[in-house]
Parts: sequence; C-alpha cells; structure tokens
Amino acid sequence: MSGTSPSLRPPADAVPPVRHPDAPAPGELLGPHYGQCFGCGDEQPHGLHLAARAGAGVTITAEFTVQAAHQGAPGLAHGGVLASALDETLGSLNWLLRAIAVTGRLETDFVRPVPVGTTLHLSAEVVAVAGRKIYSTATGRIGGPDGPVAVRADALFIEVKVDHFVDNGRQEEIRAAMNDPDQIRRARAFEVNP
Repeated sequence: MSGTSPSLRPPADAVPPVRHPDAPAPGELLGPHYGQCFGCGDEQPHGLHLAARAGAGVTITAEFTVQAAHQGAPGLAHGGVLASALDETLGSLNWLLRAIAVTGRLETDFVRPVPVGTTLHLSAEVVAVAGRKIYSTATGRIGGPDGPVAVRADALFIEVKVDHFVDNGRQEEIRAAMNDPDQIRRARAFEVNP
C-alpha cells in the first residue's frame, strides 16, 4: 500500500509468519468465530455475514455481498462497512497462527465505490510477526477475485490473553461463549477485535 504509516511497517527484526500446524487446511471455510459478530456472525441480522476460507501459507480469502442495510450514500456501501470487512478478513488471519489478537491499527484506502448488490472479494495475508505484533495486508476487489481493487488496508494486530475479553466484555456474553460445548467455537469467540 502506498503511504503506509511507519507504525504499520514491520521492524527489521520481524520474522515471517508461521502457519500453526492445526490451522484449517487451504480451501477450508472458517465459519463465524462468534454468532453475534457484525463481520462474520450468522446470528447478526444486519451484519456482513463474511465467509472466509483458509488459503496457502498464512493467507485468507473472503467474500461478502453489500446489502441495502450497508449503505452510506444512496446505492453505495458505507466506508465504515468496507473498513469492517477488511478488519474482519485481516482478523481471521490470526486463526491460522492460533493467536488471540486485537486490531491495534487499521489503515484503509478507498479506491472506488462499491455499489449495493456487489460481492466484495477479499484477500489477506500476514506479512511479518515481531513479538506480540502481527503485520497484515488485505485487498478487496469487485467483479471477481481478479477484478479492480475497490479497497485495501494494512493492519497491525496485537496478541493478547483471553483476559482482555473477559475483563472488558459484557459478562453474560463472555460466560455464554466460554460455556459453548463446541471447543472450536469456544476458542474462536475470542479471536479478534479491540
């Protein structure tokens, strides 16, 4: 991305990301990390319902279709919704590292309008890791995975302990997520977001 802030450039001592041995196989649908998540949750009526798939290495592809509820200007996606789609896609990368991480910084470029009814094709990858810092980049295209770029972002995620969510979230939702009998959903509930 042109003009990336210095805080989003990996330091000289950063290392390449290492995909966790238990990460989903390339092509595998990740599913929602939490049912009420605005980005990927299947219980969120006006959410993005973003569907992410594991790629090779530490990459993700995802799609979501812009609905009328996602408008900013008449007939066009709201920029905040597009930033949310990028953030959700970038955050999903952390599942491939098996890292609990939150968005520390997200820098977004809006390249062209995205009309309602358009499917946004997203791709993201972790580019480097430095201690608790995870550096990632994403691109959103319209008209197909190789279509013109509509949005792009660079991000810095910070690895945290699950206590971050326990100490700051609403207790009833925290308890429900921690008591989910599905071990994968229970682990993924605390996957992303500040």
